[in-house]
Amino acid sequence: MSGQAEAPAKASRGATCLKMSLAGGVRIVDVYEAITKRYSVRAYEDRPVEEDKLQRILDAGRLAPSARNLQAWKFVIARDEQLRAALAKAADQSFLAEAPIIIAVVSMEPDRKMYCGIAAGPVDCAIAIDHMTLAAVAEGLGTCWIGHFDQDACCELLAVPPKAKIIELLALGYPAAATPPKKRKAISEVVSYDSFK
Repeated sequence: MSGQAEAPAKASRGATCLKMSLAGGVRIVDVYEAITKRYSVRAYEDRPVEEDKLQRILDAGRLAPSARNLQAWKFVIARDEQLRAALAKAADQSFLAEAPIIIAVVSMEPDRKMYCGIAAGPVDCAIAIDHMTLAAVAEGLGTCWIGHFDQDACCELLAVPPKAKIIELLALGYPAAATPPKKRKAISEVVSYDSFK
């Protein structure tokens, strides 16, 4: 498998899909459907995530683009029940302990700047996380980005080296509720053409 996106395919209902070569085989994913269905899941079923699904989700993150293609990230998987409880406490987010998996997305170069003056590490990791959240939807799973956590405590729990930083924690598991309606601004409120308005 090449790990590259192939030519768009057409689903039976006419939606545009991407044919992705990921670990475990070729899968057809309706990108727009995944974007629409993704939401921040804060209640999870007491059910483990299958290993093949986890590996495909991690592979989606691995395939994400990064500045200068440095891929200066690590995905640390927390499955142990006591470890997940400790991370939930360090994040002051009790629901985190319910998720069967917590992925700590770590930047190995959190302070490296791009030419534009913005730190590359958080941007790169955010792209990888977003790939994983959409892959999770395709697998029938849910996620929640967590930015509210004690950096030092979580790094200590996961043995993250001093030069690195956890950019986000990502809860992963089977949602315990149906997808709620999205509340988003109208496109006219967030888009302008040729200049900022």
